[in-house]
Amino acid sequence: MIDSTTVSRFPGAELVLPGLEDLAAGRLTIAACLVSMARPTIEKSGLAEGFRPLRYVSVPEQTLYRLLRAEGGDPYGRYNSLSRRLVSFERALRRTLSARNRQS
Repeated sequence: MIDSTTVSRFPGAELVLPGLEDLAAGRLTIAACLVSMARPTIEKSGLAEGFRPLRYVSVPEQTLYRLLRAEGGDPYGRYNSLSRRLVSFERALRRTLSARNRQS
């Protein structure tokens, strides 16, 4: 299991940690969509265990794009930027888990 203090240094943590809180509170936000997109990695890491049961967003990719479009600006560019940030977070999370498993 990995804790939120460890991942707070990861790129994208500023999106994922609030997203976990949003999902636990049942809020539909951009951050909640991102966490829902990364659900398999987050659940495998045990990061979600520190929160109340999460209500993941169904079809998070489409919901994220809809929320970005409602905010105005360039939803396509922002979607891609957020997705890249999320991938960076997932990579850092997997690297940390892999290193911990090798040490065990």
